[in-house]
Amino acid sequence: MRLDIIGFGALNLDKLYRVDRIIGVGEETFIKGLEVSPGGSAANTIVGLARLRMRAGYIGSVADDPEGRYILEDLRRENVNLEGIRVVTGGRSGVCIGFVDEHGERALYIDPGVNDTLTYKDIELEYADSARIIHLTSFVGEKPLLAQKRLTREVRRANITLDPGELYATKGLDKLNPILKKVTAFMPNERELRILTNKSYVEGAEELLSRGVKIVAVKLGERGCYVTDGKEKHLIPASKRKPKDTTGAGDAFCAGFIYGLLKGRDLYTCGRLGNFVASKCISTYGARGGLPSEMELPRL
Repeated sequence: MRLDIIGFGALNLDKLYRVDRIIGVGEETFIKGLEVSPGGSAANTIVGLARLRMRAGYIGSVADDPEGRYILEDLRRENVNLEGIRVVTGGRSGVCIGFVDEHGERALYIDPGVNDTLTYKDIELEYADSARIIHLTSFVGEKPLLAQKRLTREVRRANITLDPGELYATKGLDKLNPILKKVTAFMPNERELRILTNKSYVEGAEELLSRGVKIVAVKLGERGCYVTDGKEKHLIPASKRKPKDTTGAGDAFCAGFIYGLLKGRDLYTCGRLGNFVASKCISTYGARGGLPSEMELPRL
């Protein structure tokens, strides 16, 4: 069976603390609540696509510990294929500690654990190339980034999508170039694109297209998204919805946008689908609680 989508990124347990406000150095505030849930950018997107009835799999690493077992059990419950996930004896699974304020804004601290031990030899090429799309997101360490670079070079059938996150944006265009020239859809947020290109999102998108990317979809938060393939250019407004928690909103956007690509929808509709899934995500706490089913998608 050929999979529709395989995610390749860090697998983390998210510990999200609801706080009065995000504070600076030397300040104090108080914690109002705690949500514990499985996370990781690519994993959130893959769960979003599995709920939209796409055949989804994953490449990544967890430790043989309670956090790792919890992460795997949740993916299994979401009907994600786990054949590409390596379970490491010893070490610890990745953890993301986050602080979310009353406006849904957040600050994140990542402990990568065994995520950063993954290398190309841990990947089954035939499994990876069984997907129509491989969706890449960032790791903290260099080993898995090198594995992603080699995989994009070796696959023959799968298309590549990339959500860089700030971790990869700070590495710069030249370091990402081996991946970028193979990317079908590049999905940064506005800040990440500015870090990468030092340009506005319109000019930055043009820079990415000049490096071989076929589609750029820039996430603009409450303003929606900007999508272009060099021929079409669309600024698509977001749904008006007061956020409870913006954690995972960008990952949710990617799920909606990639769903549109897999369904052969036009660029504008892909952007609208991305905005819709993101708007559902931010309606509840955590990265996955609000992700919709296919039945909930609007008729576009």
